[in-house]
Amino acid sequence: MNRWAFWLRRLAAGAVALVALSLLIFGATELLPGDAVSAVAGPTATEEERAAVRERLGLDRDAATRYLEWAGGALRGDLGTGYLGARPVTEVVGARLPHSLLLAALALAVTVPVAVVAGLAAGMRAGGPLDSALSTGTLLVAGLPEFVLATLLLWALAAGPGLLPQVSMVPLGGSPLDAPEILVLPVATLAVSGIAVATRLIRARTADIAATPYVEAARLRGVTGPRLALRHVLPNALGPAVQALGMVTGALVGGAVVVETVFGYPGIGRELQEAVAYRDVPLVQGISLVLCAIALAVLLLADLLARALDPRSGGAR
Repeated sequence: MNRWAFWLRRLAAGAVALVALSLLIFGATELLPGDAVSAVAGPTATEEERAAVRERLGLDRDAATRYLEWAGGALRGDLGTGYLGARPVTEVVGARLPHSLLLAALALAVTVPVAVVAGLAAGMRAGGPLDSALSTGTLLVAGLPEFVLATLLLWALAAGPGLLPQVSMVPLGGSPLDAPEILVLPVATLAVSGIAVATRLIRARTADIAATPYVEAARLRGVTGPRLALRHVLPNALGPAVQALGMVTGALVGGAVVVETVFGYPGIGRELQEAVAYRDVPLVQGISLVLCAIALAVLLLADLLARALDPRSGGAR
């Protein structure tokens, strides 16, 4: 299969996956407990008022019609209007998403070098003391829910010693970079979690490559240490490492939902949590779809880059 056919197949698979996810998102919001009409009309609304609100929101139509209208609007870049405040969903996403992407980018900048170095070091010495220590430590951290890790960091660095602010409030009219100290705890939470997962994935692939006859032959020729890792192991581990980091990047964007809620950071994740709490269905649907699209795009890009870096493929098969 040539390069272009491979890319087209991946793009088609990504499009199909996004359609499937849109169906799941729409179906899940249909099953949300509570009643959006009550949230908009108020608890004291009469049946006539509730019926008028239901008609205004389009909830008097069947689910299939509403899905097709929502999906068609999304294709045109229109994610609808929120129930509460009549805010266009695209405007909400445009205002909050850059804050979340900043968190993910900073966390990734920390995760990539640490995970690659740690994964290579552990995989090159599989079964040794360093590998055992890193495997145990990353397993413990990877098993921690992000809200637990965030709470532990909050207690250790903010609530106790007061080294950092407990709430990541962005200065009024400014950006998060105007007060970089508010980014430390959210970024640290995402990075620690990402490092644990990525290190384990890279370590597993490195250990497999280090045990191949190709690398064993290099060892017999006297190639050891950093030279062996950089010249013989790393080129073959780059592709899998990129895929692992792509998976972690998607998780970083999704993990922002929890982290932003814990630290009160005004990103897309916190907006999603509030939309769910207030049964603002169009906002929940729009934000969820955007997050899924970002995760799919990152995974697709990582897949294509991994193939290009794979010395066995030469960029195409």
